[in-house]
Amino acid sequence: MADITRLGFVRHLRANPTTYIRHHRKGELVHDGPAQAFWYRPLTAALAEIPIDDREQPLLFHARTAEFQDVTVQATVTYRVVDPALAATRIDFSIDPTDGLWRATPLEQLGALLTELAQQHTLDLVARMSLTQALAEGMTAIRERIRTGLVADTRIAETGIGVVDVRVTAVRAEPEVERALQTPMREELQQDADKATYARRALAVERERAIAENELQNQIELARREEQLVIQRGQNERKRAEEQSVAGRIEAEAEAERVNLLAEAHANRTRVVGLAHADAEAATLAAYRDLDTATVIALAAKELAAHLPEIGTLNLTPDLLTPILARLGAGRAATEQDAA
Repeated sequence: MADITRLGFVRHLRANPTTYIRHHRKGELVHDGPAQAFWYRPLTAALAEIPIDDREQPLLFHARTAEFQDVTVQATVTYRVVDPALAATRIDFSIDPTDGLWRATPLEQLGALLTELAQQHTLDLVARMSLTQALAEGMTAIRERIRTGLVADTRIAETGIGVVDVRVTAVRAEPEVERALQTPMREELQQDADKATYARRALAVERERAIAENELQNQIELARREEQLVIQRGQNERKRAEEQSVAGRIEAEAEAERVNLLAEAHANRTRVVGLAHADAEAATLAAYRDLDTATVIALAAKELAAHLPEIGTLNLTPDLLTPILARLGAGRAATEQDAA
């Protein structure tokens, strides 16, 4: 809306860049264009204010499908005044020179025009569609139909209006019908959910079975390895026993050989000693063989005396000394005879 300042009997108008101002004075066009600023007298001025920015017109209406089912269409049409001079001649955009307010409702007229035209094109399209088609494909089809119809409409073009964009935000059936249509899908989704649940349970059971089989295989493998371990231990024990037996046999053979060697050595020593004693005895006997009896007896007595315990008192009787002395006398006589 333009700003109007009062100063005595004159007024000053200042418009923004999105507002197109047309100023007529005494039937002549004095100012024409956006963002105008000028002085004027209210009694001689005729002013028109046309907005040239983008405007949005919300649409909400009902349509009936080929199956006589009601659907609600919610859309938005974006438009703008592309020819302000032409629009000012078709729609009343005049404002009060005193306060700058519109004398009529031009934007409501444009909105009603766009709504009626869009509704007409939508009703014509939806009437040839089934309910499922309208709900599934209606948004795109209705948007294109409204856009094409408004752009090609001669009344829109003759009014100086240009359609910038058309958006369809919703195409919905009645709540009861919509719930009825959602039921098969809900059932299908529930079935899919049940299938997913069953599949998940089956997968869980399969995984548990796989885990159980894996554990069983592990136990079998452990038992097999334990059996191999027992067999290996038995082989090791048997080998150890065999080695100990061989070692014992070798040790026994070595001990027997050592004992045999010791026995042979002892036997050889005994034999050598015996031979030496025998030689000594033979030599002794050979020496004694040439001696007389008295000498032999004397040596024997000496040898006996050397091996007898200590004698404190020795008693010699005549019976013992008489034969000895007789033998000694006979031996001396023989010696002297041999000497003579």
